[in-house]
Amino acid sequence: MSVERIRLETLRDKVMTAEQAASFIQNGMVVGSSGFTKAGDSKVVLPAFAERAKKESIKITLMTGASLGHDTDGKLAEAGALSKRMPFQVDRTLRNKINAGEVLFIDQHLSESAELLHNENLPPVDIAIIEVAYIDRDGSIVPTTSVGNSVTFAGLAKQVILEINTAVPEEVYGIHDIYQAENYPHRNVIPIVAPWNKIGRKTIPLDPSKVIGIVFTDITDSPADIAAPDTKTSSIARHILEFFENEVKLGHLTDRLLPIQAGIGKVANAVLMGFKDSNFYDLTMFSEVLQDSTFDLIDSGKLSFASASSITVSKDCYHRVFDNLQRYRDKFVLRPQNISNTPGLIRRLGVIAINTAIEFDIYGNVNSTHVSGTKIMNGIGGSGDFARNAYLSIFVTQAASKENAISHVLPMVSHVDHTEHDVDILVTDIGLADLRGLAPRERAQQIINNCVHPDYREELQSYFDRACARGGHTPHLLEEAFSWHLRLGQTGTMKK
Repeated sequence: MSVERIRLETLRDKVMTAEQAASFIQNGMVVGSSGFTKAGDSKVVLPAFAERAKKESIKITLMTGASLGHDTDGKLAEAGALSKRMPFQVDRTLRNKINAGEVLFIDQHLSESAELLHNENLPPVDIAIIEVAYIDRDGSIVPTTSVGNSVTFAGLAKQVILEINTAVPEEVYGIHDIYQAENYPHRNVIPIVAPWNKIGRKTIPLDPSKVIGIVFTDITDSPADIAAPDTKTSSIARHILEFFENEVKLGHLTDRLLPIQAGIGKVANAVLMGFKDSNFYDLTMFSEVLQDSTFDLIDSGKLSFASASSITVSKDCYHRVFDNLQRYRDKFVLRPQNISNTPGLIRRLGVIAINTAIEFDIYGNVNSTHVSGTKIMNGIGGSGDFARNAYLSIFVTQAASKENAISHVLPMVSHVDHTEHDVDILVTDIGLADLRGLAPRERAQQIINNCVHPDYREELQSYFDRACARGGHTPHLLEEAFSWHLRLGQTGTMKK
């Protein structure tokens, strides 16, 4: 424990154990916790509360920035400690509880959670739990590897518990840009016109009188699961890079492209890593999460600046960045997620958004959250914030999976997260469909020709042809539209 990290001396008597801090949480409370894609999350207080919930009948509503690390969501769910969760999760145990109806889940656009709290459309936060590198002399706090919704939680929560993580160097001071937009109807323009613009302060303001507990930890973030590019992800990346190269030839883009946003995961990493051996240079990012590939591109000289809300990287990359922070600190910035994901900035900067789909249909509607229309996977995350407002909205998925028993291109998606109106480009390992400027029937044929796995192309073409014969602006055979999903549930394959 290093009390020097509590620079406001009047708060030093608030130091306690995680168990003591967790005892402040009462049944029915709304708890807001820092954490965005495993980064900067509560490492000890929420796990201590999960242990307490094993012995007591106690449930809370838990709000975060996005997902938590160290299986914390799973521990809370298994202990029966959650009545409601928002706005995003990736934990298998929690997912099963949600799909069983035991935990209620609100799947939100990540830009909207803070807005709903500020507008009082959600219940007020009783206790905020925020991981920090240290507490400054004025009582303000320095975040660690994410900002997420911490600014809003710190400002609106009735009480605050701080976890000071000594595994994070104090030198993180200055990598954050803390800006809070005004409440409606007095909101001003957010003055960001380039990813590298910093418009706020370096610390999160906090009223010291709200601090009820301070806990010390030295636990690093859960490392990201980084999978090496495989045949399919490499093929998807190649199709996207070829598309960009052609856009440059047509004069639509330059070799610098426009700011890039990429969802988290192996496909996004493969796409970004593809830039290393390309002719593109001086690239920038305006995204949610900085992954290993971000720092690999910085090291290669291809990426000049990256803006996001969190850093979620492998163990090796974590040490590369934080053991050499001076080398990287002028190359990236972390912001609140209602700034990193705000629609107006995404539109103003002309972001190129690359996100992952579970499935899409022949007209370009995208399902990114549900399996067979009913069971949640993770959540919409920030993909909707970016897709509707991007200069280019790109969605990627494999054409088929499970030894080709499942087609990811279908007559009709079983759940719609992103309508055809918000989707410009669809990519599978088979090929790329550019849907811009196409009517529904043209879009369908483009998708069938370019994106569908060969095992399913003939049947999908038959569906479309017969639907067109029946007529309609967006032709469908409603009696067959979900037959592929039904067949999968009954036989284990979508194939006839």
